[in-house]
Amino acid sequence: MTAQLAGTAGMFINGRTVPASDGATIDSLNPATGERIGRFPNATTADVDAAVGAASAAFDRWRRTEPAERAAALYALADIVDEHGHELAALDVADNGSPIREMRKDAAMASAQIRYYAGLVPQVRGETIPVSYDRLNYTLPQPYGVVARIIPFNHPLMFAASKIAAPLAAGNTVIVKPSEHTSLSALRLAELAAEALPAGVFNVVTGYGHQAGDALVRHPAIRRLAFIGAADTGRAIQAAAASVSVKHVTLELGGKNPLAVFADANLPQAVAAAVRGMNFTWQGQSCGSTSRLLVDRSIYGDFLDLLTDSVEQMRSGMPDDEATETGAIVNQAQFDKVRGYIEIGRSEGARLVAGGAPPAGAEFRNGLFIRPTVFADVDPGSRLAQEEIFGPVLAAMPFNGYDDAVAIANSVRYGLTASAFTTSLATAHRFARDVAAGYVWINEVSRHIQGAAFGGVKDSGLGREEGTEELLSYTQSKNVHVNFG
Repeated sequence: MTAQLAGTAGMFINGRTVPASDGATIDSLNPATGERIGRFPNATTADVDAAVGAASAAFDRWRRTEPAERAAALYALADIVDEHGHELAALDVADNGSPIREMRKDAAMASAQIRYYAGLVPQVRGETIPVSYDRLNYTLPQPYGVVARIIPFNHPLMFAASKIAAPLAAGNTVIVKPSEHTSLSALRLAELAAEALPAGVFNVVTGYGHQAGDALVRHPAIRRLAFIGAADTGRAIQAAAASVSVKHVTLELGGKNPLAVFADANLPQAVAAAVRGMNFTWQGQSCGSTSRLLVDRSIYGDFLDLLTDSVEQMRSGMPDDEATETGAIVNQAQFDKVRGYIEIGRSEGARLVAGGAPPAGAEFRNGLFIRPTVFADVDPGSRLAQEEIFGPVLAAMPFNGYDDAVAIANSVRYGLTASAFTTSLATAHRFARDVAAGYVWINEVSRHIQGAAFGGVKDSGLGREEGTEELLSYTQSKNVHVNFG
């Protein structure tokens, strides 16, 4: 596929590939086969210091680059992602275990997001404030400098490519720390990006979160950082960052997201959405997955019958097969966690109606596969209903009327996404108003609209991404007051 699947990849610092300063590496394993597909550096604190030094040195040049030139560089980066989209998607398939057709979509979404922020470069501008005849007051949005972005394993390329766009558009330089489980596509992207971006503007440091990630979070020269991942890790990052200096930290964290199906809903449409919203095609490994299914009791039985039939028809397979709908869990620890929650569901008395075991077949023997799983009659207060699994396990439960649906929907500590299916305009708007979530779909799931801010409330995070709010969050506003009288 690429050279990175045959040997050891290097980190990308200051426009060149480099090993860890002590030579340490981490193996990259294919979760579908168990085979080692490559190695990459396990960065030390000294390596993080080197990346910060390179990004700091590049910052002054990059911030002074004409806005049109910064935009042109981002457009060129988007073209590179498109040109190498299949190669980059194939790296994610081998590294991450998700189906090839989904990873190709990730590549396309990444380039579209880069182009979106390239077009917004001229919008990084201040405002004038009326004062008096011989005085002028205005604001200057200024970049922070070196930005750290720590990204998860579920969409390796998409996050590595799209999440650098806003900080670069605003004039910052960036260091990305990909997951230690899925680093190959970010490293390859950085190599390719050297054609579009000056040395030091985009750097990739690989390694474990407790070492390389923590060094980035605690580095005094990094005043702006963003993290996507688990809520517990996000809180730890907040504490670690605050122990060093005052930093601007944004967090897109976990979710235990409700999909509420009211009695008047279009059942076939809602059933298809329950399957799609669970993101079984990423093995349920998505913070936005609607992993709690709330159904009005009057239609609960019929809905479950249709849902079970639909889920059972999903095709498990090797991730590089174009026909595969659901692939492999990313790593052994996550696989064990999912299996553990399936046992928890059984022990709590929930009724297993689909999946719950690896798929049959010799080709799955060495991989980390779990069939899409559905539990019915889940207690809303149980661990299966309250805790994020980040795997292909859907918890279904009935509700009795609108107030009960909202109470169950809001009964968890998370608040990332929510969805409701109804033909009642009043119910739709009431639910959108009353549900504790940062991103709400009505008669829809999973779709992200370009320019619409995405983020959560409660333990699902701080800040918003994917819109102009994200772009401006990578700037600090400076006020200037001039007396020229």
